[in-house]
Amino acid sequence: MSSPAPDPRPLPDRLRLDGRHALVTGAASGLGLAIAEGLLQSGAAVTMLDVDGAELTRSAAALTTAGGTVGTRVCDVSDAAQVEAAVAEAAREHGGLDAVFANAGIAGGPSVQSPEGRLYDLDWTTFDGALAVNLVGTLATVRAAARVMRPAGRGSVVVTVSTAGLRADAMVGYGYSASKGALANLVRQAAVDLAPDGIRVNGIAPGPFHTNIGGRGPKDPAIDQAWADTVLLKRMGDPREVQGLAVLLASDASSFMTGAVYPVDGGTLAGVF
Repeated sequence: MSSPAPDPRPLPDRLRLDGRHALVTGAASGLGLAIAEGLLQSGAAVTMLDVDGAELTRSAAALTTAGGTVGTRVCDVSDAAQVEAAVAEAAREHGGLDAVFANAGIAGGPSVQSPEGRLYDLDWTTFDGALAVNLVGTLATVRAAARVMRPAGRGSVVVTVSTAGLRADAMVGYGYSASKGALANLVRQAAVDLAPDGIRVNGIAPGPFHTNIGGRGPKDPAIDQAWADTVLLKRMGDPREVQGLAVLLASDASSFMTGAVYPVDGGTLAGVF
């Protein structure tokens, strides 16, 4: 099956998501919440998935006050059966699924700059946990989405990778680095596999953003500054700064884009670490 022909509509219309259904994992906070908000503002109905049910409810309620259709499902992406059920149920509820953002992820242990994060003392349980959420959970999400998109012969899958998945990063640990590096190639592999079914697969590679991935406690200004120092723009990103790319990749304006990972990193990859 070939992909749909180029859309003749004007660009503003191709960027709109009216009548579309999008699903976002890890949507209760951080980048996932910002992505859900951007999709909603662009006209999509959004299903938000997260393992934290209480925070998911609060975040969804805040988005609903701005209008639009928002649904929620508590889901642990490391459990493939939960993912399959949640995605299938959301698709049935909305009559299909047009875009999925496989965004859920965890830090997965201390950085290699910490004595306990170095290879010599790598904790296998922590490492396995990072792979279970970041890699296996993402693969389960992509598979579940592809299964419900295939009959329609179209769909957009977007994976949250990381700049740490595109080059070495001393600020993260082995579990995060290994899982995100694998996701970069997963995007390309899935794009090859799913293109005949009309399903596009791309990745977003965020640089340092202000999120809760490192924990919900008070932020250490010294750590934030260390992250900012790796960025050409000399600051960390606001989650809303990923919304433009997210909406583009979900929309028909990106109809000829598949199999690539796009950094949103303030110039991190272009600079000297």
